[in-house]
Amino acid sequence: MTRVSLIVPCYNAARTLRLCLESVLAQTRVPDEIVVVDDASSDGSPALAEELGCRVVRLPDNRGVSAARNAGVASTTGEVIFFLDSDVALRPDAVGNALAILESDPGVGCVHGVYDTEPLIDDGPVEWYRLLHQVHWRSRHVGEVNSVVFALAAVRREVLEAAGALDESLRDCEDVEYSSRLAVRTRIVLSDAVVGRHDEGHRLLPVLGEQWRRALPLIPLALATARRGAAKPENANSRAGILACALALACLPLALLSPALLAVPVALVGWFVVADPGLLRFVHRERGAGFTAYFMAVHLAVHVVLVAGLAVGSLRVLRPART
Repeated sequence: MTRVSLIVPCYNAARTLRLCLESVLAQTRVPDEIVVVDDASSDGSPALAEELGCRVVRLPDNRGVSAARNAGVASTTGEVIFFLDSDVALRPDAVGNALAILESDPGVGCVHGVYDTEPLIDDGPVEWYRLLHQVHWRSRHVGEVNSVVFALAAVRREVLEAAGALDESLRDCEDVEYSSRLAVRTRIVLSDAVVGRHDEGHRLLPVLGEQWRRALPLIPLALATARRGAAKPENANSRAGILACALALACLPLALLSPALLAVPVALVGWFVVADPGLLRFVHRERGAGFTAYFMAVHLAVHVVLVAGLAVGSLRVLRPART
């Protein structure tokens, strides 16, 4: 019988950790070991994990999620490692379904899952924006993919060892970087049979800040992916939408020449709104017309930050070449 080690990286996660771990203990296929790697929390998270019978590995200093996952892998023995974020609660069959996919096809080295359409804790409209966007883009890529999101993912240990440790210098986009190493060594499956309820960010400014941090390294990571010969990762956003937002920003100065020219960026924003009709239909079906309008306004703000971050990240790549 395949031995499964489940690893939960944790930093000040007391708000969601109990729900996360209780969902693990309620699995139809309970993991053989459950390890919580505490990344120097100050909110009592380690005691909560121990109360529920989990083994806790404590890091003396806050080193980030990559270091926590690496420490978890080093302290476990399972043939399959199931990574689970501390703000995700699994459906009862998630571990069993992931293991069944791996056992049915030896060529698949990694299986990761999707989010439920209901949040783990309902904190309002910004969280619903984040959640529905995540659900939509992952669900449309279900099947064999080129990337992995470690929020709920099962990976064969031999594959992890071949790809090497996660890059501990990255506190954002670590999964993007690791995917480029993993995809050239094994097949990766995104499955809607592996499902968890996620507690997303619910305040707009921190959400935009996270988007900025994640956008900055995307161009350098894309270049590294190309050098490794890995296929491009799946897009979370419509390319047409990104282009429409970028062109709208570029055309905004036209309004300084003539107010009438403001029609150009306004038209481009209109293009942005309809650039991903599948997303519009999905959000409308889930939450109605009023929320869809709110969703697209937040989506535009996120894209403005994304485009700005990509531009700055590109400049950082080009600057050394000119010196």
